[in-house]
Amino acid sequence: MVYIEGSRYIPLYGRDSTVVEVKDFEMDIYPVSNLEYGDFLKKNTNWQKSKALKLFTDKMYLTNWKNDLQLEASALSNSPVTYVSWFAAKAYCECQGKRLPTIDEWEYAAMADETTKDARVKPEYNKKILDWYEAPRSNENTIGMNAKNAWGVYDLHGLVWEWTLDFNSVLITGESRKDVDTDNNLFCGSAAINATDLMNYAAFMRYAIRGSLEAKYSMKNLGFRCVKPVTK
Repeated sequence: MVYIEGSRYIPLYGRDSTVVEVKDFEMDIYPVSNLEYGDFLKKNTNWQKSKALKLFTDKMYLTNWKNDLQLEASALSNSPVTYVSWFAAKAYCECQGKRLPTIDEWEYAAMADETTKDARVKPEYNKKILDWYEAPRSNENTIGMNAKNAWGVYDLHGLVWEWTLDFNSVLITGESRKDVDTDNNLFCGSAAINATDLMNYAAFMRYAIRGSLEAKYSMKNLGFRCVKPVTK
């Protein structure tokens, strides 16, 4: 894990006066791999492919696993684990004494490029992310091949999408942005009205996919990593 020093920042769905405080936390340097998830399955048999409850997984859960403990021949052990539901990802992190990152924690860490901790003002930063989104993607790419960002974290962009703890809360309530009341302007297309940066298409795409998910869904290009709060 790597230490992320918290600060105050304005997220995509905020207003000029809406500043969110992110407290210090530690984040996994890499997304969770197939190998690591396989070790989890050995110790937590209730999350194995044939035993996982349908309440917490869909029919796509661990599609690229041949059986409960074996990957398909085409799947690589050092690729990010995908085809895992939010429930499964949450259980994995908790077994490590960690948790999934919140949207704010993930976005805060991911707004860094290789040299700058807030690279959102750089046109080339968003273009690079959008180019990745537009290109055909594979969940069989090797972890750690992309450059690490200024925090020392790899693959927040350029490999797979990642689950967050409150993945769809921005489309349901303003609570995750420290608002007191539900903000109806966060629904559907009207959400853009209150966006702080209408040119940040890369962030819009992340919010769009989060809003389309349900916790039991599993997808080819959706993985996860864990975080841990820093106690002082």
